Amino acid sequence: MSATPVPAMDRASINRANAQHSTGPRTESGKQRSSLNALRHGLTAASPILPSEDPAAYETHRRQFIDDYQPATATETQLVQELIDTSWRLNRIPLLEADLLNRAANPPSEQARIDFDIVDAHRIINNLSIQSHRLSRQFQKALDKLREIQTDRRDRERRQLKDAAALLELHKHKGIPWEPADDGFVFSKDQVERTAQHLIRQNEARHVGYVRFEMPPQPPKRYLNGSIA
Repeated sequence: MSATPVPAMDRASINRANAQHSTGPRTESGKQRSSLNALRHGLTAASPILPSEDPAAYETHRRQFIDDYQPATATETQLVQELIDTSWRLNRIPLLEADLLNRAANPPSEQARIDFDIVDAHRIINNLSIQSHRLSRQFQKALDKLREIQTDRRDRERRQLKDAAALLELHKHKGIPWEPADDGFVFSKDQVERTAQHLIRQNEARHVGYVRFEMPPQPPKRYLNGSIA
C-alpha cells in the first residue's frame, strides 16, 4: 500500500520554517539589511516623511511647491500640501524598487537569500506599482482642482481690479478723493493705481497697433493745380 503524499508547503510556510533555524544576520551589514525588512514603505502613512528620510530635504521640496503655486487661500494651501506630500511619496518609489532589487541580488548571507529573493522583490515591486498609480491619480486630481480654483480666483481679481481702476479714474476726473475700501475693494490704492496705468497703456498700445498694423491703407491723395483734389 503506497503512502499518502505529503502536501507541498507553500512559499510562506517554507520561509517560516527556515526562519525557525536562523540565528539572524551576524554582520553589521546584515543587521542593517535585516532591519529594512520591517520598514514599511510609508506610502499610505499619515506622515509623509519616513524616520530614515531627511526633514531638511523635505522642507526644500515643500518650499519649491509653495514658490511654484503661491497659494493665496486656505483651500489652495491644502491642495498644494497634498501635491507636496503625494509627490514626495512618489519620488520614494524608485528608491524603494532599487533597494529591493539590490537586496535580492546581493544577500549578505545564505539565510538572507532564502528569506528574500528576486521573486519576493518583484512581488513587492508589483505592489509598489499599484501604489504609484494611485498616488499619480491623486496628484493629478489635486493639481487639476488647484489650477481650476486659482484660475477662477485670478480672473475674479482681474475683473475687480479693472472695476476699481475705472472708479479711481472717474474720481480723479471729478477731483474727488477716493479709497478702494469706499466701494468694498480689498486692494490697496497703489495696486489700483498700477492697474489703472497698465490699462491706460494697454488701451494706447491697442490704438497704435490698430493704426500701424490693421487699419486699411488710405488711397493716395491727388493734387490738382497745386491744391488737394
